[in-house]
Amino acid sequence: MSQVETHIPVGVIERLPAYLNVLLQLQTNGEPTVSSARLGELARVNPAQIRRDLTHFGSFGRRGIGYDVSTLIERIRHILGSDHIHRLALVGAGNLGSAIARYDGLSKHGFIVSAVFDSDPGKIGGRIGDLAVLDMQDLERVIKRQGIAIGVIAVPPEAAQDVADRLAAAGVRVLLNYTPVMVRVPDGVTLHNTDPVQELLHTLYYLSRRETVAPEAR
Repeated sequence: MSQVETHIPVGVIERLPAYLNVLLQLQTNGEPTVSSARLGELARVNPAQIRRDLTHFGSFGRRGIGYDVSTLIERIRHILGSDHIHRLALVGAGNLGSAIARYDGLSKHGFIVSAVFDSDPGKIGGRIGDLAVLDMQDLERVIKRQGIAIGVIAVPPEAAQDVADRLAAAGVRVLLNYTPVMVRVPDGVTLHNTDPVQELLHTLYYLSRRETVAPEAR
């Protein structure tokens, strides 16, 4: 078995979560192996691309049999860092924040929401699952005490930048921003924007093309 690479191309890293989700479902279904063709069909990625991507993990696929599902899950989790626990701080206990905190899929990948914050007196002290909603005044202290490195921003747009500043100052190194505001972060902090509206707008392009092409195809 060849050695696994330590530096994986960005494009491969971006496709790994899709592969992992499919593999976990196959494992749940009791399927011990999977071919690149089947994995490509389920992940909607060209099988040749999958084979190129997986060569970064070593040569462990077997011709005529495919890849061992459990082994591939283990290796992808190791590369992504989801083979151990990562604590999250969630800011915003509204509808979106509550849904994120309650999402069971996070723990499946090693993410644990360990603190929820809000500035609304009506929400502070309430509970989301097993967590009590904490006052924003406690944000820096709790994050430093728990060693939290990942922050999730689910607040009204006008509060997003201030929350990002406070999370970064408290030691958070990865921010997931669920607001439509493009916040600024200092060097050393990685920002990912996840605006559901932008995702829906992206899909409208394909929907409009289908609606335009359909009449011509009749």
